[in-house]
Amino acid sequence: MKVLVIGGDGYCGWATALHLSNQGYDVGILDNLSRRYWDSKLGVDTLTPIAPIQKRIQRWQELTGKTIDLFVGDITDYSFLSQSLQEFEPGAIVHFGEQRSAPYSMIDREHAVFTQVNNVVGTLNILYAMKEDFPDAHLVKLGTMGEYGTPNIDIEEGYITIEHNGRKDTLPYPKQPGSFYHLSKVHDSHNIHFACKIWGLRATDLNQGVVYGVLTEETGMDEMLINRLDYDGVFGTALNRFCIQAAIGHPLTVYGKGGQTRGFLDIRDTVRCIDIAIQNPAEEGKFRVFNQFTELFSIKDLAMMVKKAGNSLGLDVEIDNLENPRVELDEHYFNAKNTKLLDLGLQPHYLSDSLLDSLLNFAEKYKGRVDKEQILPKVSWHRK
Repeated sequence: MKVLVIGGDGYCGWATALHLSNQGYDVGILDNLSRRYWDSKLGVDTLTPIAPIQKRIQRWQELTGKTIDLFVGDITDYSFLSQSLQEFEPGAIVHFGEQRSAPYSMIDREHAVFTQVNNVVGTLNILYAMKEDFPDAHLVKLGTMGEYGTPNIDIEEGYITIEHNGRKDTLPYPKQPGSFYHLSKVHDSHNIHFACKIWGLRATDLNQGVVYGVLTEETGMDEMLINRLDYDGVFGTALNRFCIQAAIGHPLTVYGKGGQTRGFLDIRDTVRCIDIAIQNPAEEGKFRVFNQFTELFSIKDLAMMVKKAGNSLGLDVEIDNLENPRVELDEHYFNAKNTKLLDLGLQPHYLSDSLLDSLLNFAEKYKGRVDKEQILPKVSWHRK
């Protein structure tokens, strides 16, 4: 099958593109390379030295004999998107091509507007392009567990059955997003659901938890294929950030009391989940939702795990509880279902001492590239 990975130069997208290529899919990457541009505007850089996308793809071909097509452009440009799809003719479209940082979306009005326009318009363009030329293609869209917020009831996978005044219906699960970025994902989900219903498209929304790790089977084959690893206060996610902080002797930055509980998964499971969704496409007219995570952790528990692992490696790891820059509950109920991908054959990589050791050693290797000025959070959700 031909699979187009939109956003294939990013953290999840690059690892996914290589994994799918290695599995025998005919892969194309479509990307406007904006993730690199945002780093340059913010004055930050990935911990790992990542090569230009063209050199990455060339090295992949040299090592494996497999080719990956490249389309450089923006999905908010409908003519470019439509032309690229017609040229590649995908059977499945994997959509990572969005601004994915909650803090980035909360910097100011300009970043909030950009995030929503970029994400919502780009996804709408994909839906229209599918309707016009590829109505039988399967859209595999990266959503986020952040769409749900932290309700005081169990989180189902996309839908909830409600009985009210003696009548019963199954409805989309209520959404309580915590940033303008997460709101853009909610808008995407509603638009995709609507497009499936009225045009008979097929789509799988993967509400992903927080991803950690850097190595997959493919990205570990050669340093030219290495994935990005973000540690800064805008794009760095919790566990990755903690491991890098531990490696350089910086206290772990826990926001508030650290009781915030979230779903987490290894990047090796991210790529496998995409593969599983492609192998088991949604039915025509069906908007299917999978919660894509493998374990639940509180932030303070993660910090304690990193402290323990770091101490065992001879690192002096401390924990700082910072004033929370976000508007969120410090302590809350959180119980989310995640059975659908497991039922389809996902065999999770659970967080273990050996994986933490690997991440810490990886961070130690590249710690000379860390800009310590970028570690603390600089973006506040609060009204000034």
